[in-house]
Amino acid sequence: MLLLSRLRRLAPTYTLGLLGLITTLLLGAGCQSSASSDPAPTTTPEAVAPATVLTGSTLLGEYTPAQLAVRVQDIPLVGSLARYSVKVYRLTYTTRNTDGQLVTASGALLVPVTTTALPVISYQHGTIRPDDESRAPSYYSQSSELWSAVSVLAATGYVVSAPDYIGYGASKALPHPYEHAASLASASADMLRAAREFCKKENISVNQKNFLLGYSEGGYATMALHKYLEEKYPTELPVTASAPGAGAYHKSAFARYIMNATQPLNFLSTYVWVLDTYNRVYKLGRPNSYYYQEPYATRLQADPFSEVPSQPSALFAPTFRQAVLTGSDAALTASLTDNDIFDWQPKAPVALFHGTADDYVPYFNSQDAYAAMRARGGTQVTLRPIQGGNHFSSVATYTLQAFAFISQY
Repeated sequence: MLLLSRLRRLAPTYTLGLLGLITTLLLGAGCQSSASSDPAPTTTPEAVAPATVLTGSTLLGEYTPAQLAVRVQDIPLVGSLARYSVKVYRLTYTTRNTDGQLVTASGALLVPVTTTALPVISYQHGTIRPDDESRAPSYYSQSSELWSAVSVLAATGYVVSAPDYIGYGASKALPHPYEHAASLASASADMLRAAREFCKKENISVNQKNFLLGYSEGGYATMALHKYLEEKYPTELPVTASAPGAGAYHKSAFARYIMNATQPLNFLSTYVWVLDTYNRVYKLGRPNSYYYQEPYATRLQADPFSEVPSQPSALFAPTFRQAVLTGSDAALTASLTDNDIFDWQPKAPVALFHGTADDYVPYFNSQDAYAAMRARGGTQVTLRPIQGGNHFSSVATYTLQAFAFISQY
């Protein structure tokens, strides 16, 4: 649940991860691990996947190592990492929406100019509010997460597939299914399929390695994607390793945490978005007055992104809070547990990065995932706490350590 205004302020520091990566690679230092309604149906947008998904491509530009270095010119050494020019394409492809209908989606593809067979990174972006559409990857704007650090990473020798998700780019007329695991996973997987189709069509050499990266909503999407790929595409799209950062993997526990909280919570506007998504996707049919007290129920009906108070007790209706805490609303509870993606056994290595002082997406989300996955036999799962880091100050460290993590494979 990465808030846009804070992300903007972090944009310069985000590139620091590449500087850290240089140090890590030069010194040979690796990251250290540590130890009363019927239930809503599970949504499966990718029930039947089309044989091919790519529908179109547009070259947005080609950038030399020198041009990419300018984007991180405040840290000259970072620019020296760029080995290849990078071509940036906007791809369109088909995927299934939350209702199972095929829709056209889009994303960006970053392709180093080389004949060497390169690995592929699927990069899942963080929260983008609808009024910041231009930050979606396929626009490749200067405010995009792809513009600086990720572009330089591509220039070191990775093809980068970056889905917009449903609700942005080619599918911007549709509501974004915020923090909905199934559709985030399928849209990201289909973008990855489209990327590999494009590379085959254009004789771009790629190997079989697939790395998954993303932070905040991107971390949640990365976790969902990893699980989805191992279940649906273990041969076609094998996961080499994933590094999800600061995702809300334990949705049902997160909901109880919010309803029990007595302290101010600055992320409640994004939780409103989650509730709006689940109410729609799972056809719960609850009016705003079920979730919120006045005047917020009326205000949010008119504008789902209007300001809300930071105290949960001031925003949420008492009966709703009680329903979350007791599980008495079976359909609502099922919608939350359907989006729990913390308790499964990954086969490929997973590094869970999270700031220990994160008060937007609490650290227990990664702790719970680590404990559950290890208990299921996930021996290659490691927990990488970012000591003292909050949701925003941890971004640079996540970038550093995640890049270093995938460089091992």
